[in-house]
Amino acid sequence: LVTELRHRDARRLLAELAPRGGTALAEALLGDPAPTDAAIAAQRARVAELREVLATIDEPAARQLDAVADELVRTSTWIVGGDGWAYDIGYGGVDHVLGSGRNVNLLVLDTEVYSNTGGQASKATPRGAVAKFATAGKATAKKDLGAIARRYGNVYVAQIALGGSDIQAVKAFREADEWDGPSLIIAYSTCIAHGIDMEHSMSHQRDAVKSGYWPLYRYHPSPNDNERPFQLDSAAPTVPLREFALSEARYAMLERSDPARSATLLDAAQEDVTERWHYYEQLATLERVDHVVHLEPPHRKPTNGDIDDTE
Repeated sequence: LVTELRHRDARRLLAELAPRGGTALAEALLGDPAPTDAAIAAQRARVAELREVLATIDEPAARQLDAVADELVRTSTWIVGGDGWAYDIGYGGVDHVLGSGRNVNLLVLDTEVYSNTGGQASKATPRGAVAKFATAGKATAKKDLGAIARRYGNVYVAQIALGGSDIQAVKAFREADEWDGPSLIIAYSTCIAHGIDMEHSMSHQRDAVKSGYWPLYRYHPSPNDNERPFQLDSAAPTVPLREFALSEARYAMLERSDPARSATLLDAAQEDVTERWHYYEQLATLERVDHVVHLEPPHRKPTNGDIDDTE
């Protein structure tokens, strides 16, 4: 909010001073440049030129604009957290940001467990995995944070695994950063609580994708007709889920202690994978017009004690 207010003030002051500071320069600074490295560098150069001009204008508004001129350069705001925060204890805040319509990016490092506090189960813990408070294997399916975010229609959503496809991961970050609205990237993150050799994290992520355990996708909202916003980036599963799951101690320990329960949960987890894949295949064929509306924030005169934070 502070960044938005400073950006708004910078644009207002620039428009006010344009007749004295140069209309052409002001128009260039107030334009809507592409979110590319070259465009950002050009805008920084214009801001430097603006500061030279402001130094020649002996007015309070010029000093005020000089203090906030950097806000005229495009910035990228990222909020980074784990799955315990995003799926559980901080979900209310995450949902508030996603529903705000503001240009904020969220990156969830999803280890599927409360890693920092000892490995407790969270809503991100998948069916069949053993964790603290789920010592007999979690019986319920994992919360689908991506599906919840996609329902807003104006949120860019991607699910990535660096070891599964680094190219897809880079595409997702670039698209999220360029999207003028909320973005959510859910990144598969290996953890010592999984019970794997962490030296093989990248190959393990590759296997997670191959088994369908972690499908890769990007959901890019579009206001245009005949657009398919959901892009399924990984191939159909070629490895049985059971084979992948039992390579991790959090699944294998239940298979040793209670084979019958392990088999039941892994069968249900395989059904989860199959059903999800079929759903994603259908979703990738759907054309959808997302009614994304970009409006300038309304203005009102603040009353005593108010902060003008209208959206």
